[in-house]
Amino acid sequence: MTKRNKLYEKIKNAPENVRFEEICALAEMAGFIFKAARGSHKSYRRAGVVELLNFQNEGGKAKPYQVRQLLKIIDSYGLEVK
Repeated sequence: MTKRNKLYEKIKNAPENVRFEEICALAEMAGFIFKAARGSHKSYRRAGVVELLNFQNEGGKAKPYQVRQLLKIIDSYGLEVK
């Protein structure tokens, strides 16, 4: 199992305990491109995906609902984590 697959499985199994850097890395592995940063927020977009991802850094952790949102988008669009 590759590092990327391990990270994806870790996040999938415990969405309430994800570091902010991990969610950003997973989004980029799924093909999302960093668009902008504002304060504690980072935005990501991907061609072919309607939704804009917005992650908030709260004490070094990602918000659980934002993690679930990313996982749902990866699954619903059938995105590959590379």
